[in-house]
Amino acid sequence: MDSPRNLLLLFVLLVCTLTVAFAGDIVHQDDIAPKKPGCENNFVLVRRPTSIHFILVFLFQLSCAFLGLGLVAEKTERESGGKNEYVGVGARFGPTLESKEKHANQTTLTLADPPDCCSTPKNKLTGEVILVYRGNCSFTNKAKVAENAGASAVLIVNNQTELFKMVCEANETAINISIPVVMLPQDAGASLEKSLKNNSSVAVQLYSPKRPLVDIAEVFLWLMAVGTILSASYWSAWSAREAANEQDKLLKDASDEFLSTEGTGSSGMVDINTTSAVLFVVIASCFLVMLYKLMSFWFVEVLVVLFCIGGVEGLQTCLVALLSCFRWFEQAAESFVKVPFFGAVSYLTLAVSPFCIAFAVVWAVFRRINFAWIGQDILGIALIITVLQIVRVPNLKVGTVLLSCAFLYDIFWVFVSKWWFNESVMIVVARGDRSGEDGIPMLLKIPRMFDPWGGYSIIGFGDIILPGLLVAFSLRYDWLAKKSLRAGYFVWAMTAYGLGLLITYVALNLMDGHGQPALLYIVPFTLGTFLALGKKRGDLKTLWTKGEPERPCPHIQPSQ
Repeated sequence: MDSPRNLLLLFVLLVCTLTVAFAGDIVHQDDIAPKKPGCENNFVLVRRPTSIHFILVFLFQLSCAFLGLGLVAEKTERESGGKNEYVGVGARFGPTLESKEKHANQTTLTLADPPDCCSTPKNKLTGEVILVYRGNCSFTNKAKVAENAGASAVLIVNNQTELFKMVCEANETAINISIPVVMLPQDAGASLEKSLKNNSSVAVQLYSPKRPLVDIAEVFLWLMAVGTILSASYWSAWSAREAANEQDKLLKDASDEFLSTEGTGSSGMVDINTTSAVLFVVIASCFLVMLYKLMSFWFVEVLVVLFCIGGVEGLQTCLVALLSCFRWFEQAAESFVKVPFFGAVSYLTLAVSPFCIAFAVVWAVFRRINFAWIGQDILGIALIITVLQIVRVPNLKVGTVLLSCAFLYDIFWVFVSKWWFNESVMIVVARGDRSGEDGIPMLLKIPRMFDPWGGYSIIGFGDIILPGLLVAFSLRYDWLAKKSLRAGYFVWAMTAYGLGLLITYVALNLMDGHGQPALLYIVPFTLGTFLALGKKRGDLKTLWTKGEPERPCPHIQPSQ
């Protein structure tokens, strides 16, 4: 099935453009609106579970999700026992909130009159939280008016569904606001106003639950990434050893078949060269910019179709290889039938293909439900393993060029791209912003199970495939050189990758969830360890040029 595999290789160029890990931003440091005394809070996302049946309870979480210079806040609405949940954002000014619900006070919510709260409210306030609308005066003026009138907090409703950074005016000095100020999306404000106008008794409780230092999702994601590379490396090394043994056997027999096939390379395998490694940066960058510019609902649908095609091929390849290990399926795996367009296809492949197609279709149709991430991860892992089985790094020179280019590419599109596009292109694409979808499918993700904010921890395919090519190369070399695990390079390369990914998640938590270029940490660990160890053991020249040890010719007998 060479045609689908060629299609898969083209798809690799797309999936490898995503090399970022993040867990949802918590705090956004902003340099455009500089801090000043009384106006120096970090912009943060605010979470509010609400109960609309006579009592509305709001949960405000001081954490934030921003892209570049623009603030992004998402509205999450959950109905369970009359409770809803929204997400807003805290202001640059005002006090921070309690971190625990039991310490937060429950306060009555009331509408401002006038609605913009630019002048003293007509209704008498005695510690209520006041709901006001954006416009006609500055945010700080609204807060001062509300505070002087006796309000205990201000909820400002934006004039659109997105949120806006509430900053102080340039000419404002000595700002002293002692009540919390939070902005709500337009739809959230409309819902609250409707409840208030229906004469419901509405109370709010403002507090800021803290995220756990480490979520179990990051542990499982680390295990998934390491396990995927481990499985793919052993499969790749086993295939290379089988091919080498077959070549030795044919060479020993001096068969015409070997002479006629020599130079064709391993069947179905593609070796990367230095030129293609350099071109990767250019092609991947073009794909990334295309994704960024064309990001929309319909374009994400196209990506879903492409992902399903790659996932079906990957899942089918993995299942056929796995089932072929059992004697019950040997005959089906070794019997072939010619299929138009696909060529010779085994009966086992024909048997598993409907299941793989059905699996991908079901995932695509139901990908918005809570547990759809499981299907996405299964298809993604199968695709990654298949890619690492098909695509190979022939020597350390190519691996060094590839990972060095990917290292620069990752840093540029996560960090440097902010200077040109006013936002991180890589993170915008990974999150699927402006598409109306919950991110694009070329990611492994796991829900953050113990995080009060929820969300997902994710890692891009490129963060597994690119270093995985080097790790798989190390195990192929060890097996062909008949090195033990202790004397070889694979254990060191695998450990270095695991440590690099671990450091990525440490940096992710230290940066409050801001997306990190994972290859910034993974490449120095993996490539640096390989180069240093090869130099120390005296194998660097062979690793750098040939990529495999010298094998004696069976026709030449050693001299006595």
